[in-house]
Amino acid sequence: MALLKQWRDMAYNEKANRGDLNRLWQKYFDDEKEVYKQLLAEPDTEVKGTVKELAEKYGLDIMTMTGFLDGINDSLKEPNPIEEMEEDTVVSLAFDKESLYKNMVAAGADWLYNLPEWEPIYDEETRKELYLKQKKSGTVIKEDKIYPNDPCPCGSGKKYKKCHGRPGADPLPE
Repeated sequence: MALLKQWRDMAYNEKANRGDLNRLWQKYFDDEKEVYKQLLAEPDTEVKGTVKELAEKYGLDIMTMTGFLDGINDSLKEPNPIEEMEEDTVVSLAFDKESLYKNMVAAGADWLYNLPEWEPIYDEETRKELYLKQKKSGTVIKEDKIYPNDPCPCGSGKKYKKCHGRPGADPLPE
């Protein structure tokens, strides 16, 4: 069975004892934080090896390393083949800094995007900009609805229903 399936079966098991799952995730988040501290210390250095070698390098068990690889995969310069990954699969942790920061924000992982290791990479203003950019990217802005008796937005002075709102009318100019 591929490692990713084993990790997900274990980490997202709805039948598992809640206390056990909470402990698993708390340990995972602590371990994840330590790995990110090391990666961010040398953000331009590509870390590469088999899943097993990287797990040993960072002092993790194979399942925790698998979860880490699953979590960072969307932030990598080249995604790893996580779906079919085994212990001897060679993987890379070469990440895109901006993508990683934004993905940490999107995940609500303040314990990661607030790590002091980000400070030499991005100044406070840049981190704020990236944070806001990521937060705004998930915001849906609904345009104001035009009702039939409203003035037509084209500026003709007619009611919308008599201008661009009538059946077969041309669409409003952008």
